[in-house]
Amino acid sequence: MAISLLAGCANDPQTTSNTASSGTSGGWLKPPPQTSSNRTGTPVAYSDYIRQAASNYGVDEKLIKAIIQVESGFNPNVVSTSNAVGLMQLKASTAGRDAYRMKGKDGQPSSRELKDPAVNIDLGTAYINILQSQQLAGITDPQTLRYATIVSYVNGAGAMLRTFSSDKRVAVNRINQMSPDEFYKHIQKKHPAPQAPRYLWKVTTAYQAMSE
Repeated sequence: MAISLLAGCANDPQTTSNTASSGTSGGWLKPPPQTSSNRTGTPVAYSDYIRQAASNYGVDEKLIKAIIQVESGFNPNVVSTSNAVGLMQLKASTAGRDAYRMKGKDGQPSSRELKDPAVNIDLGTAYINILQSQQLAGITDPQTLRYATIVSYVNGAGAMLRTFSSDKRVAVNRINQMSPDEFYKHIQKKHPAPQAPRYLWKVTTAYQAMSE
C-alpha cells in the first residue's frame, strides 16, 4: 500500500527552505544531547488518549507527544494552509484515509472528527503504526527506526528510503549498516525536502525533553 504524505506542520511551514541555524556544524543539525532539563509538559486532558493509542498500536508514547508538540503545540483546532488538521496535523484525504482503512472503515475522516483530540490521536497513532510496520519494516535499531518514522511522518517513507536506494530492500539494508547518528547525519545532508532535516531535529528535541 502506498503511504501518502501526512503532516503539514503548523509550527514550521512547508515553504521554509533554509534548515541551517546557529549552532549547527558541517551543515547539519546535530541531535540534541540527552537531558532531563527544559522538559515539555503534556496537557492532562490528552494524556489518557495518548496512553491508550500508544498501547493499542504499539507506538512509543513519547514519540506521539513529541509529534503533537511540534505539529500543533497541543492545540486541537489548528488547521494548516495545506488542510492538515488538529493535534497531529492529519490530512483527511491521505493519512486520514490510510488510518481509516487500517481500522476497517471506508472513506476519510471529517474535519470535525480530526479536531476531536481522541479521534485525531487515535488516527495519527494508527498512521505511525502503518509507517513502522509496513513502510519501515526491517529497520532493526529502535533509535534509527524512531528517526526514520519522524522523517517519514512529515515527508513520506518513500522519499526517505530513496535517499539510500531506489530499491526498498537495499535501502533498509544500508540503513541497518548505519549507527543511529550516521542515519541522522545522512538525513540532514541528503534528504531533498528542506523541511525534513529541520523537522527531524525539532521532534527529536521535543522527544528528549519529554518526561517519562
